[in-house]
Amino acid sequence: MLSLSTIQQIAVVVHDTPRAVAFYRDVLGMTLLFEAPPSLAFFDCGGVRLMLGPASSPEFDQRSFIYYHVADIQAAAQELEARGVTFDETPHIVAKLPSVDVWLAIFRDPDRNVVGLMSEVPR
Repeated sequence: MLSLSTIQQIAVVVHDTPRAVAFYRDVLGMTLLFEAPPSLAFFDCGGVRLMLGPASSPEFDQRSFIYYHVADIQAAAQELEARGVTFDETPHIVAKLPSVDVWLAIFRDPDRNVVGLMSEVPR
C-alpha cells in the first residue's frame, strides 16, 4: 500500500520573485539552488526544495504557511530581528509535551506568507 512520507518540494506563491529571492537568500540565509525562467527560484531546505514563484492560475494564488525547525528559537529570532525581520508572534510555548516544550515564532515574507520558527526544547 502506498504511503507518502517524504517531501520533495514545497511551493510558495510570490508576486515579485526577485524581491522574494533577496529575502529568502539574504535575510533568511537560505541556499539558492537555481532560478528558472520566467520567474521561479529554488532553494535547499535540508534536502527539501522550496520553490518560489507566481501562481500558475488565479485559484492557486493564496497564502502559504511554512514552519522551519531551529535548535535555539530565541537566538534565531534575535538574529532575524537584527536582519530586519518583524515578528507577528515572538517566541512562545504552544504545547507542553511530556518531555519537551514546543516553541513557535511567526513572521511574514514580503508577500505576506506566514513563516514560522519551531523548536522543541527538552525540559
